Amino acid sequence: MKLTVAWIGNTKQPAIRSLTGEYLKRLAHYAEVEGKGLKDEAALLALHGRSARSKIKTKATLVLLDSSGKQFSSEELAKFLGDHRDRHPGPLLFAVGPANGFSEEARQAATLLLSLGRMTLAHELAQVVLLEQLYRAFTILKGHPYHLGH
Repeated sequence: MKLTVAWIGNTKQPAIRSLTGEYLKRLAHYAEVEGKGLKDEAALLALHGRSARSKIKTKATLVLLDSSGKQFSSEELAKFLGDHRDRHPGPLLFAVGPANGFSEEARQAATLLLSLGRMTLAHELAQVVLLEQLYRAFTILKGHPYHLGH
């Protein structure tokens, strides 16, 4: 499974960069994974393959983090990843948006709008929470003890 986690803007805080790197490294044990900081939403849509200028032939399944999105438990996220892995040959693209959220065009392009909860999180923190939950989901799928004792 190819997995890309993208975020709009630069990761400024060293602690966030460190945690991002740590979870990307952990995720690499379970999937081909890449983390990408993008300049803007247009770059995200190009990465997704929706842009007219995009040279990408296979569109990724786009999952946007959005406060109005569907809330999953860790087990439900694991099921989503497992179902995608088993049924869809294409890549999976998760995206954390800019401070003012995603445009309607991006929301329409998404297969899933995913919420990390009803509380508002700083976007850099949401990036780390998403990566940790993706790692947790893969450990659930593999029966790894990381998730035990939650």
